[in-house]
Amino acid sequence: MSNPLMQSLLPAVREMFAAEPGLVVLYGYDPAEITSPAELLAAALSACLPEGMARAWLRGLAAEVFGHDTETLELALDDLLATAARDAQPGGAAAVLHFANGYHALLSYRLSRALWCAGRESLALAVKGQFTRALSVEIWPQAQIGRGVWFDHGLGLVIGQTSVIEEDVSLWHGVTLGSNFVDMGEGRHPTLRRGAVVGAGALILGPVEVGAGATVAAGAIVTKDVPPGHVVTGPRATDRGAGRFAGFTALADLKGAGA
Repeated sequence: MSNPLMQSLLPAVREMFAAEPGLVVLYGYDPAEITSPAELLAAALSACLPEGMARAWLRGLAAEVFGHDTETLELALDDLLATAARDAQPGGAAAVLHFANGYHALLSYRLSRALWCAGRESLALAVKGQFTRALSVEIWPQAQIGRGVWFDHGLGLVIGQTSVIEEDVSLWHGVTLGSNFVDMGEGRHPTLRRGAVVGAGALILGPVEVGAGATVAAGAIVTKDVPPGHVVTGPRATDRGAGRFAGFTALADLKGAGA
């Protein structure tokens, strides 16, 4: 199912920039000169870095990757659609693309992941490092992150190398998906199943599974599996039973509504 942003995003960004000319200066590009969603994502992402050679070079790299890797472009637009739907601020996909730090973090991962999967591992890690410093997040390109994910705020987010995050998951700031220094095999980081929600500052450690539709409350420390649909709270991740939160609108439904 196609993403409606493929057609609507660039006109919306042009309208936003036309209403506030200072954005051209602050972001270092003019959307009137952009011809495709791939170029647009590359320009917005590279603007997260300080002005200079690295920013200009990375913009070209990102445009190349998003322009030739259709799957990565579609993933990035799906993330943008989901973020705009779940977050009332800053309001709309064009604003999210430019003002939402959490989306920038996820977009930077999409780029580093594409490079990693293409066998350009050292470059993937270097790109990851640039955005770790710029955005105060660390998302390893080896991690597997599904479609329609939302990182609210994004600051302080750490996602380890063998983490698996399925479709429609939502993470708040300060979340750590880490290892426990005991189970240190290949799958040493958590798995978050479809539609899981993880609150600010939660620590999920080791090869544990957070079930589909489960909620990990802010500040919880999770070291064992969380059943699907349940809520856990506190430093011992106390299971409070089935939660009342019905979850956010799924990506598939958002794309269907825009069709």
